[in-house]
Amino acid sequence: MALKRVLGLTDVFAISTGAMISSGLFVLPGLAYAKSGPAMILAYILAAILIIPSLLAKAELSTAMPRSGGTYFFVDRSLGTVLGTFGGFANWFSLSLKSAFALVGMGAFAMLIFPDITALQVKLIAVTACLIFTLFNLFSVKMTGKVQVYLVFILLVILIGYIGRGFISTRPEYYQPFMPNGVWSLVTTAGLVFVSFGGVTKIASVAEEIKSPTRNIPLGMILSFSIVTLIYILAIGVTVGIVEGGQLRGSLIPLSLGAGQILGSTGRIVLAAAAIAAFITTGNAGILAASRTPLAMSRDQLLPAGLAKVHPRTGTPVISILMTSGFMIAVILFLSLENLVKTASTLMILLFTMVNISVIVMRESHIRNYRPKFKVPLYPWMPIFALISYSFLLFEMGKIPILISAGFFALGWICYRFYSRDKVNRTSALMHIVERITAKELRSRSLEEELKEIVIERDEIIEDRFDRLIKESIILDLDESRPVDQVLRTAADILAPHLSCKPTPLFNALMEREGQSGTVIRPGLAIPHVIVPGEHRFAILPIRCKSGIMFSGAPNPVHTLFVMAGSADERNYHLRALMAIAHLVHEKDFERRWLAAVNIGELKDVILLSGRKRDKN
Repeated sequence: MALKRVLGLTDVFAISTGAMISSGLFVLPGLAYAKSGPAMILAYILAAILIIPSLLAKAELSTAMPRSGGTYFFVDRSLGTVLGTFGGFANWFSLSLKSAFALVGMGAFAMLIFPDITALQVKLIAVTACLIFTLFNLFSVKMTGKVQVYLVFILLVILIGYIGRGFISTRPEYYQPFMPNGVWSLVTTAGLVFVSFGGVTKIASVAEEIKSPTRNIPLGMILSFSIVTLIYILAIGVTVGIVEGGQLRGSLIPLSLGAGQILGSTGRIVLAAAAIAAFITTGNAGILAASRTPLAMSRDQLLPAGLAKVHPRTGTPVISILMTSGFMIAVILFLSLENLVKTASTLMILLFTMVNISVIVMRESHIRNYRPKFKVPLYPWMPIFALISYSFLLFEMGKIPILISAGFFALGWICYRFYSRDKVNRTSALMHIVERITAKELRSRSLEEELKEIVIERDEIIEDRFDRLIKESIILDLDESRPVDQVLRTAADILAPHLSCKPTPLFNALMEREGQSGTVIRPGLAIPHVIVPGEHRFAILPIRCKSGIMFSGAPNPVHTLFVMAGSADERNYHLRALMAIAHLVHEKDFERRWLAAVNIGELKDVILLSGRKRDKN
């Protein structure tokens, strides 16, 4: 059962924003200050720059393949099932663990409001919050989105108020010395806070539930990233200017310290409440995003079928949500989070690396139905920059997290080898690159067909009569140039059986029409069309000639022909078909796609997946 598209631009913005603003703002600045002093402001800017390639890569992949599972789906379809399985497990574990950490952080900040609270009570608060947001996720994705919008709005209002009030109280001497530990400290600090921005891409996991995904996903992510980055820089800059360095260094409540400096205990409590709201939004977004990965893997037969079940009334993946929530509760209650969170950060960097590789593979595979509405700018330099940067960050994470990540890869391979290998028969984009150097007859269209269905659903293409005619038609693909009369004779031979007429009269009618007035209507395009005897008869024959056909009176060779014939009672539809072709050939990149298609199936897809306005059936 398909998931419902119920999330709008505001929801996308709120989910991305809520997933970013948590420990990166309310906990890490104190630790970052200990590494690089006031220059940590620049470190946050550097970290934000490093996340941009992955943000853009996910925006491109999400607009091309708006499917649940996000990173898992992209990696699986581009790099193959083995890496896809690893990506699925790693993505689910990373998102779930980060969300569990956020909920525990929420309980920790409750200590500022209730000083006598115990460690066990902190865990119970985190578990309770997890259960509440599990119920929201089970009941309705739309409700989850609404809760997220309200919480994010409250959080942003508090933070803007803090920045505005704190700015007038900053002390210039607190920014000196600005870079006490040298330039290299900026790089290491950027590695520490890099994960603060990772939440912006969580929204890709719920792409299947977003309305107008080709617009709302990239726009929502870019708006969220831009605003949150500005909030980070301003809030951290203000905090450095109002809290003495000795207090700020190593503090786990840096913004609360800053609020205490300007507003006393009331300020500390208000910022603690803001921190709690931030951790809640991260946990809520995490449950929503993480639960879609098991759903997607189950659909692809990499996990048991039950995980793909969607409740018929609420439209939510119940079992997948419950499994994710249960894992988070177990982590909160029984595991030490510190080392696991570092592993989750390592996995996140690995997944970002794989996402950037996925963009390169999808582009270089030249799959015709890979049609992102948003494209990574400065390709391929942007993803290449990401791969180099992330390699360095992985080196900085240390051996243990990398070894644990290797264990996840081994788990993915074992799962594929012993559970799903015999069930899965998909061709990845990576295989399409290999197939480009092989014989045409060895090429597979499994991924092409899947992407075709995704584009039809994404663009809400409703099949009309013109589409049905193209589906049923034979497409004539000519490698070498031929005389016009020979091409039209072949066309008459093909169309005659569909029109219940004889080939010779049809050919004569086509040649007579050509003699009366040329049918080349624009450079490279001709539409020979005639009326035939009978009733309720209409047929189309698309023709491609890469070398081009020279028509009398036309200065340029014609590469695209649509030969049409219909009875007099179909005159109105004759005109509508001409209009459909006109819209089709005026689409951006039509001629490039048409000439680059490698087989008949791809030629039909160029027509069937066009963005022309469809007739209402």
